Amino acid sequence: MKRLVLIEDHTAIREMLAQILGLDDRYRVVGQTGDGQEGLELCLSLKPDVLVVDAKLPGLNGVEIVRQLRRQLPDLRILAFSGQQHPLMVREMIEAGAHGFVEKTAGLLELRRGVETVAEGGMYFGPAIAALLSPGAEGDDSGGRAESLTARERQILQMVAESNTTRAIAVKLGISVKTVDNHRTNLMRKLNLHDVASLTRYALDRGFVGGNA
Repeated sequence: MKRLVLIEDHTAIREMLAQILGLDDRYRVVGQTGDGQEGLELCLSLKPDVLVVDAKLPGLNGVEIVRQLRRQLPDLRILAFSGQQHPLMVREMIEAGAHGFVEKTAGLLELRRGVETVAEGGMYFGPAIAALLSPGAEGDDSGGRAESLTARERQILQMVAESNTTRAIAVKLGISVKTVDNHRTNLMRKLNLHDVASLTRYALDRGFVGGNA
C-alpha cells in the first residue's frame, strides 16, 4: 500500500481528494495540510511514498517544496496538482523534480490516473500541461530565470510578494535588515527586475505566492 501526503490550501478540495484516494485500497493518506512549510515538515517526518502538492501555497510555494524534498527524500514520487498553468511555472515545477503535473480543471479521473502512474514509477502530464510543454509553448521569460535563485532568495521573493516589509522579513527569518536588503538586491539583479511591484508580479506569475488557484 502506497502512503500519500496531500498539500493543498483549499480545505474542501484537500478533504475531497483524501476521501476519493482513500477509497482505493492501494493508497492510504497519512497526512494532509494547506500550508507549504508545514507540508514540507510533514513529508520529512512521515516519509510518504507519494506526494500530491499544489503549486501555489501559503508559507512555502510548491516549486520550492519539490526542490527540497527531491534532495532530502530522493525516492519520494511527486505529482503537482494545480490551477496555475503558466508555462514557466510548470517548467520550473518539473525541473525541480516533480514526476507529473495535473491541472485542476482536468477532473478527478485525470488526477487518479496521475497518482497511479507516478506512484508506479512513471511520468504523467494532464492534457493542458502536455500542450504547454509542446515546442513553442514555453512563453516569455523576460524577467529572468528563477533557477539561478538560492533557496533563501526564493523564500524572500515570496515574502516580498506577500507584502511583508523588510523589517518583518528580517524578524521572521532571524536575519538582519541589511541581509534582507542584500538578498532583495540580488533578486532584482538576477531576474532583471527593478522594483518591488515587478518582483511581486513575477512571483505571482510563476506561482511563488499562494492564491486562489
